[in-house]
Amino acid sequence: MAIPWLAFGGGPARAAPVTSLEPTPPLAPASVTAGTGPGEAATVASEPERFSLHGQSTFVGQYHPPFRSPYTGPLSLDPGSRAEETLSFSLFAGVRVWSGAEIYANPELLQGFGLSNSTGIAGFTNGEAFKVGSKGFVAKLSRLFFRQTVALGGTTEAIEANQNQLAGSRPLDRITLTVGKYAVVDIFDDNRYAHDSRAGFLNWTVNELGAFDMASPAFNYTYGASIEWYQSWWTVRAGFFLEPSYPNSVDVDTSFRQHQPVAELEERHQWRGRPGKVKVLLFGKRVEAGRFSQALALSQATGQPPSTAAVRHDPVWGYGGGLNLEQALTATLGLFARVSLQAGDYEEFAFTQVQESASVGLALAGARWGRDDDVVGLGLIANGIFSQERAYLAAGGAGIIIGDGGLSYGPEEIAEIYYKVVPWPWAALTADYQFINHPAYNRDRGPVSVLGGRIHLEF
Repeated sequence: MAIPWLAFGGGPARAAPVTSLEPTPPLAPASVTAGTGPGEAATVASEPERFSLHGQSTFVGQYHPPFRSPYTGPLSLDPGSRAEETLSFSLFAGVRVWSGAEIYANPELLQGFGLSNSTGIAGFTNGEAFKVGSKGFVAKLSRLFFRQTVALGGTTEAIEANQNQLAGSRPLDRITLTVGKYAVVDIFDDNRYAHDSRAGFLNWTVNELGAFDMASPAFNYTYGASIEWYQSWWTVRAGFFLEPSYPNSVDVDTSFRQHQPVAELEERHQWRGRPGKVKVLLFGKRVEAGRFSQALALSQATGQPPSTAAVRHDPVWGYGGGLNLEQALTATLGLFARVSLQAGDYEEFAFTQVQESASVGLALAGARWGRDDDVVGLGLIANGIFSQERAYLAAGGAGIIIGDGGLSYGPEEIAEIYYKVVPWPWAALTADYQFINHPAYNRDRGPVSVLGGRIHLEF
């Protein structure tokens, strides 16, 4: 059953097949599930499209009032009142080069800052804010990738034209290869109810596995390859991606010295006649990361604040994983949940400073009050770190996104609620509120309330 209320994407979105509820991220044919379980009928193939061009613009503004803060550090959220905004313009161009093969390019203009330049909260509040802000527009070729789909059976389904998706058909059982420049989460850790900051939730750790330290330079996009095998009720994915040159680097380490393997198993099912998915993700990372205990030992020997940058040497291996659930409860209500964990000896390298995370939430369409395309969402998040990093931060250390100069540890607890109004098919307006208890795991600071608004346009 097609349900249009979540099919209105928002960002670099992918169009869902007719059986999907999801606001679709950018590499749809590679990662949108073909069907939701056994017995699902395929659709009639549509006329194949040779070229496509789509676009979007998203504005996000956020504000927080003053909050309690007896001290601040090098990467603290500013305790005074603060307002910031981000703005993006994107094009999504695609061409079919031969049967089953497509090339896509996504040039973008990006401008603005996250609150306190995207620091001070591990579960940061704006998924549109990069770790490097800019007062003026920065031009980026965010994605440039090749996709090849190989049919494993004769049954196909129709797909509609959308961002990074050519109209036509694709086989239900297939192997898909994607190579080029894109984001790790274009392929992995998708969730129809919480994944796209241009369409739904804004918080980093509600839209992704919080402890998934994915290969993501300061502007998120890296180089890599992934392969996906779709069969019946399951999909297996594997990928290899290049890490940034160093934490928060704009540059990618193209020497292959630092890299990340990722694997994901997806199961699709029907529960009480409603579609759902369960995903298990495992990741590794081979990076020049500093060990917290070594940084503390060096600090004690020199009398200087601890710094993991001072003890980075040869690449070391890290690892982690997580579970990802999505389930339609009714025709208009969906549930999502994620849990994730990563090893805690070494500093986080590329995403954010989270070593254990859990999130759960609901997305509800507005059909009950006569607004079919409107969506209200509620997400609850708990993020944490282990004893080694706690000691490092308490001694005055700083990482890739947080560092208050001291620490009275408490888990970072976040609640986010949003309401999205869709007045026209090409526009969506969203009001968003986030409450953060113990920002940066610090009981001495906060809580913080963040009020936000989003305007999204697309063609």
